[in-house]
Amino acid sequence: MAQLFIKQAKQYAETRPSYPPELFRFIASKTPFHDLVWDVGTGSGQAAQSLAGIYKNVIATDTSLKQLEFARKLPNIQYKQTPPSMSISELQKSVSPNSSVDLITIAQALHWFDLPNLYEQVKWILKKPNGIISAWCYTTPKVNDSFNAVFDQFYAVDSKPYWDAKRKLIDEKYMTVDFPFVPVDGENETGPFEFKTEKVMDLEEFLTYLRSWSAYQTAKDKGVELLSDDVIEKFKVAWDEDGVSKKSVKFPVYLRIGKVGNCA
Repeated sequence: MAQLFIKQAKQYAETRPSYPPELFRFIASKTPFHDLVWDVGTGSGQAAQSLAGIYKNVIATDTSLKQLEFARKLPNIQYKQTPPSMSISELQKSVSPNSSVDLITIAQALHWFDLPNLYEQVKWILKKPNGIISAWCYTTPKVNDSFNAVFDQFYAVDSKPYWDAKRKLIDEKYMTVDFPFVPVDGENETGPFEFKTEKVMDLEEFLTYLRSWSAYQTAKDKGVELLSDDVIEKFKVAWDEDGVSKKSVKFPVYLRIGKVGNCA
């Protein structure tokens, strides 16, 4: 996972969307205590920054030191580089002791993990019985009908050969991901629960966002330029159709949330 975003870490930090306040309010309402969060696969810290305004302390980990370099530093966030797989003893040393974490968050990253190994760590480190795990992803952005048609062709056809197979879990809105946890109080399922986030961008910023994709870098490594002059021109014509240079780009967000309880 770490290798997929090293070359475009700066673009990732600059153009990836943040997440809606409603998402964090919903998650926080389900955690009885707001002392400690472990943000797994934090990347450049988009989720960690929001969590730091709600929880006393955030431990934000990632395998990519390059991405962590671009994360915004706040006094109650500890950014740590960790290996792709940790033993329980390494987890205790690098993150926190047994049954000590109120909340684990995994933003746009659950699909990259060895889930059985991750879930063993989750069950060990979360407080019992009300420690919460929440994982969410955002799917393809929406701008307007004309632009969406061009973008959907680019995503579903042009870029498709270069996505990792695990990307399918995002396309399926995390509905099919293995999530062996019980519903949080007040809910009768673990989701996915839908939210929306928006980011105002001009076309160049949007293109930079596309260049932050793992599929874009994979194609480039294979000698393929996904954003050729012809493709960019199609994007430009559709973007300029309404005469508005900066647009609100909308990203649907899908959340899975559960607690340890008596899960197997």
